[in-house]
Amino acid sequence: MTLTEIKTAIANGQKVYWSTFSYQIVKDANDHYLIVCQSTSRSIGLTWLDGATLNGKESDFFTE
Repeated sequence: MTLTEIKTAIANGQKVYWSTFSYQIVKDANDHYLIVCQSTSRSIGLTWLDGATLNGKESDFFTE
């Protein structure tokens, strides 16, 4: 999935994951997109600081 596809899916109420169901992509209250580990609640940004480069391969992101 591309960054645009991920943001669109989340806006449409779909759950998006990275690599496994253990890592869900969420949009927080500050409109930041994060990759959140479901077991530890730790997170990293969905993108690098440039706001465009994904923290993972496009092919590793998927919806339910």
